[in-house]
Amino acid sequence: MPVTSEVDESVFAAESAERADGPALPINELFTSLQGEGTLAGVPSTFVRTSGCNLRCWFCDSYHTSWEPTGAWRTVEAILSAVESRDADHVVLTGGEPLIHDASLDLLRRLADRGYHTTVETNGTVVPDAPVDLVSVSPKLASSTPTPERDPTGGDGDSDGDDPGTGGDWADRHEARRIDRDVLATLADDFDCQFKFVVTGEADMPEIESLVADVRDRAETTIPDEAILLMPEGQTREQLAETRNAVAELALDHGYRYTPRLHVDLWNDAPET
Repeated sequence: MPVTSEVDESVFAAESAERADGPALPINELFTSLQGEGTLAGVPSTFVRTSGCNLRCWFCDSYHTSWEPTGAWRTVEAILSAVESRDADHVVLTGGEPLIHDASLDLLRRLADRGYHTTVETNGTVVPDAPVDLVSVSPKLASSTPTPERDPTGGDGDSDGDDPGTGGDWADRHEARRIDRDVLATLADDFDCQFKFVVTGEADMPEIESLVADVRDRAETTIPDEAILLMPEGQTREQLAETRNAVAELALDHGYRYTPRLHVDLWNDAPET
């Protein structure tokens, strides 16, 4: 069933509360593949992809969880059964933004109880009140904000808000929400974190350097350079071919870590990879 593109936690909670069999999540995909990004790239993992996001990156590689969210409600119990039917010991909770859903916390707690290693892929605007083995934070840079020229919906960029899936109005909300330095510092202090930046070019580096410095100032823990990952933007092999070498050079120049998009290299833009 379609999931509203204007994420409203109270609506999701009400939907879930009506279910006699327990809390539920809007699930876009559930599949097993290799982790494609970050420090665990190459590790067999079961991916639980929720639908709905509080941001709207123009280059989102999960368009059907943000700009046009779709999915089906599945109870946490059903999700656990699906995970347990697979061989992977690693579970990646991703989206969209999975942490906008209260039931994600219940899922994470129950996965931890069962001994799974969990990774949460998040935009870094929400702190989870649940055990997580690795928080993979992808802070959204200014280059992620949709504009009339970069509006995936083909809109004119001046939406009046009646259609929350289009640009314009979402551009303002995205820009206001995309970075919360205190939340990023809290994530660094409370969890094992990697900070993964989607890089569109060298022009992104001053913003990355400034943000990393700000978060380091706020955090009590040390955030080493190897926890800062640069990832090329691109949803297809052809797009990655245009950006990966330049991003790798930037990682070398700045002493940060380069991360591939292994799933794109292997399977291009096929779903459930």
